[in-house]
Amino acid sequence: MNYYVMTLFPEMIEQGMNTSIIGRAMAKGLLTLTTLNIREYSVRGDGRIDDYPYGGGAGMVMQAEPVCRTYESLSEQLGYRPRLIYLTPQGRVFNQQMAKEFAQEKDLVFLCGHYEGIDERVLEEIATDFVSIGDYVLTGGELPSMVMMDSISRMVPGVLSNQESGETESFAGNLLEYPQYSRPEVWRGKAVPPVLLSGHHGNVDRWRRDQSLYRTLKSRPDLMEDVVLDKKDRKFLQMVTDQPEMEGEYPITEEEARFLRKLLAIRKKT
Repeated sequence: MNYYVMTLFPEMIEQGMNTSIIGRAMAKGLLTLTTLNIREYSVRGDGRIDDYPYGGGAGMVMQAEPVCRTYESLSEQLGYRPRLIYLTPQGRVFNQQMAKEFAQEKDLVFLCGHYEGIDERVLEEIATDFVSIGDYVLTGGELPSMVMMDSISRMVPGVLSNQESGETESFAGNLLEYPQYSRPEVWRGKAVPPVLLSGHHGNVDRWRRDQSLYRTLKSRPDLMEDVVLDKKDRKFLQMVTDQPEMEGEYPITEEEARFLRKLLAIRKKT
C-alpha cells in the first residue's frame, strides 16, 4: 500500500506515522508514505495557497489551482489518476468496511483541508471519496488522514504480526470486541471470568461471542441490525431478552429488550 498525503503540514503526518506497528510496516516495505506539500505548488510563488471567499464570510479558502497542481503532479508520476479521499465532516462516516475496501487499493491519496475549506471546483475535479471520521470539527484533515491510514493499514497483509487479530478485534462482523484479561488472575478483588481459565476452547469462543453481542447491544445497538446471527446467537439473545429488567448476568433496559424482541422476530422470518 502506497499512501500519499496532500497537506500544508507534512511534518505532522510523517512524525505521526513513523512509529509503532505502522512504522515497522513501513520499515519492512509493506507500506510507503509520501507527503506532498501543497504550498510548493502555490501560483504566487510565495507559498500562499489561500484567498478570501467569494460572497464574503469569515476565514480564508484554499485555492483550487495549488491543490490541483499537487494532484496532477502526482498523477503524472504514477501514470494514472489515483483514488483521492477528501477528509470532510460532509463525507460518509468512516467504518471498518470502508477500511477493508480502501485496503484493496495500490495507491491512496488523502487531501487535508484547512481554513474554511477548499474551493469546491477542484474537489469536483479530483476527489473520488468524501470521508468523515465523526460528527465534529477539527482544525484540518491531518489527524483524520492518520486515523484512516492506521485503520486501513491493519487490513494490509503482513502488517500485523498475527493477521487474525485484524479480523477478530473491534467491529469485526459488525460486533464490538469482547473483554480482554491478563495476569494476575485476581486484581484488587476482581477475578478473571472462570471460563477463560477452563482451557475449553469451544466454551471460550462461545463466551467471547456472547460478550461481543451483549456489548454491541449496550453500546452500539445500531450495529446489531447488520450482524449475521446463527442459532446459538439467537438463543443467547433470547435468554437476555427474557431476563427481568436490569437483573441477571446480562442486565438490559426495557427499551433494549423491545429492540431485541423486534430484531429476533425479524430474523426468525428470514
